[in-house]
Amino acid sequence: MNDQFDLNGFMPYMLNRAAEGTSKGFQRHYADRYGMLRTEWRVLFHLGRYGDLTAKEICHRASLHKTKVSRAVAALEARRFLTRTTLETDRRHEVLSLTRGGQSAFKDLIGEAQRYHTRLMEPFSTDERATIRKFLDMMASQPR
Repeated sequence: MNDQFDLNGFMPYMLNRAAEGTSKGFQRHYADRYGMLRTEWRVLFHLGRYGDLTAKEICHRASLHKTKVSRAVAALEARRFLTRTTLETDRRHEVLSLTRGGQSAFKDLIGEAQRYHTRLMEPFSTDERATIRKFLDMMASQPR
């Protein structure tokens, strides 16, 4: 057993804790206002940001499991935030589109997300922000 290893100083652990903490801080906006879960917010975001997509495309873009996306799509459809249209070329797939209500929720939440991001970044200098961005870009470009 290695008593010298400090999990709290282990970069993946620190990043996970930071991601969880910051995500929970933003959660109140989509959960309290719209009753959404995190995956629902992420599906709504991708449709609002990129336009009509299939569930498979959302899974790929958001790195989410298809079961979670399926549940989120059903919940957003029940709230009338999105619609499904079966593809004529392949009836096994559906295109997901935001409704007016979904677009309105997206615009509202994006404004909140931008304000939340600004508050989170305030303590960091311009150089520190650039270092954070450089590190995250480097991590995103590594093979999985």
